[in-house]
Amino acid sequence: MNELVGTVALVTGATRNIGRAIAEALAEGGAAVAVCGHSGVEAAGNVADAIRQRGGRAGAWTFDVRDRPAVADAVQAIRGTLGPIDILVNCAAVREEQPLDAIPLERWQAILGIVLDGAFNTIQETLPDLRRSSRGTIVNIGGETGHTGAPNRAHVVTAKAGLAGLTKAVALDLAAEGITCNCVVPGAMDTAASAMTRHDGVAFAGKRLPPLGRRGQPWEVAAMVRMLCGPGARYVTGQAIHVNGGFSCH
Repeated sequence: MNELVGTVALVTGATRNIGRAIAEALAEGGAAVAVCGHSGVEAAGNVADAIRQRGGRAGAWTFDVRDRPAVADAVQAIRGTLGPIDILVNCAAVREEQPLDAIPLERWQAILGIVLDGAFNTIQETLPDLRRSSRGTIVNIGGETGHTGAPNRAHVVTAKAGLAGLTKAVALDLAAEGITCNCVVPGAMDTAASAMTRHDGVAFAGKRLPPLGRRGQPWEVAAMVRMLCGPGARYVTGQAIHVNGGFSCH
């Protein structure tokens, strides 16, 4: 249960739902965790406090992943507080629905900026640390609709599909240096975000449930991320791994 002892993990979008579950799972594995969010200092601090109360090491940072100087400052602060970064998990995202002809250009750019520019920024800023680590790991959190499509989500679908492509490109660019990069793709999840959108993950088509007959739990996605960050997954890279209750089997 201590396979991640001695590592430092930076998790964006870590203040709630899947991101919080990932931060807590990595801490349970022994990693020191930088809990990063954009929704306020208190939210990130609450997650870090919960980790520390269980005996783990954690700190909280808030910044906009689209703001390159802010990302650089945060990475430097994390390095100085917790140590060099070995693990990067990009979970920052926004989910919303709008008809194609009603999406303002500003929202299109904002969604792609958070998901794609944000991942690009964090990857580039943490790369010096990842290169020095013997366990350099990047995990991007994708979305099932990035592979299936979904109505009224052109911006979100495009961003998540792009993240899967970025994963493959980064995996190939960094493979020779021993750094892995994978994309974990949640399906229909039982999270607070479910109540915020009419269509949830892969359930957008007729509100179908996957073959397992239920929505997934955030900890089940977090368990996959933790596995990919551990020593047993060093030969896994460039993959989109679907955690979706068998929906892909349809």
